[in-house]
Amino acid sequence: MSPAPEGSHLVSIDPPNREKPPADVPVATPPTRVPMNTFGIAFGLAGLAATWSLADGALGAPAALAIALWALTAIAWVWLIVTHAVAGRRSAQRLVDQLRNPAQGPVAALVPVVGMLVGGEVYEFSPALGTGLVIAFIVIAALFAGWLLAQWSQGLFHIEDVHGGYFLPTVAAAFIAANSAAKVGLHGFALGAFAVGVFFWIVVSVLILARIAVKGPLPVPLVSTLAIYVAPPAVGGLAWFSLNGGRADLVASALAGLTVVLTLMQVGLIPAYRRLTFSTGFWSFTFPYAAVARQTVDWLTITHPVLWRLWAWLVVALITAFIAAIAIRWLLSTRTSSTSPTTGRTVTA
Repeated sequence: MSPAPEGSHLVSIDPPNREKPPADVPVATPPTRVPMNTFGIAFGLAGLAATWSLADGALGAPAALAIALWALTAIAWVWLIVTHAVAGRRSAQRLVDQLRNPAQGPVAALVPVVGMLVGGEVYEFSPALGTGLVIAFIVIAALFAGWLLAQWSQGLFHIEDVHGGYFLPTVAAAFIAANSAAKVGLHGFALGAFAVGVFFWIVVSVLILARIAVKGPLPVPLVSTLAIYVAPPAVGGLAWFSLNGGRADLVASALAGLTVVLTLMQVGLIPAYRRLTFSTGFWSFTFPYAAVARQTVDWLTITHPVLWRLWAWLVVALITAFIAAIAIRWLLSTRTSSTSPTTGRTVTA
């Protein structure tokens, strides 16, 4: 091909009247997977439902309210699983990559954990079905924890990645497995799960403290996971009450003391929490604080201090109002989420 003659003009191959999209037209972005922390919604609702189940047995609260809350928990849990599955099929990101993500992977443990809690409640109405659900989700939780530990041991674990969510796959799952197993009569299995929870509680607590000491404060989006720090002694205390028949023995007293200290830690963190912008991550506060409320009511029913019923009802009312406020705020934030006119990205809380 000969070069263009001098003085001639090169002609563009683009159509002469090609239209360019206006700058303010939304540009489609590839669909992404739903964040794992959305399972905190079902987890928080389960904490509230369990609180009202306790209020039913200890304070004579209407059983229908607890049943309704458990039904809501189950619906939210199934809805979230379906939502994740549908969004996942449309996404280019693989599920295994999301599970390996240091921020999101550990939170996926909430899927079988909520399943255990629901199974323990179903046991009250259908022992065979409830036992089957509890065993199935304990197995799933154990397999996931083992897989996650294997991934971390092969170089995917870095100290700067550690956050409060790391309590979920090993500590919270183990203590809730112990509680649920004890409810369905698997006492020996429950003791084993309780021991696993204690061991990893120590390990993960040290890792989180080491991470903060070496790498500094957690990133802002992960600060709310510090609320999970109070969950192990509270959930462990509830599990131990299921194992020992609700007696105030040495182990129960030790776990109660640790719950008090770590609750005071949460009080000290209030200024840091107040600086956070509301997001779905705020559901991280719900189940741990509900566990503290349940353990408080348990101790009030055991020790019977002056006006103990009044104090117990006050605790139930406060945790209900707290979780309801987060739920309402979250619903409002999802309704007001909008698509940015300049980027086309969905803005969510």
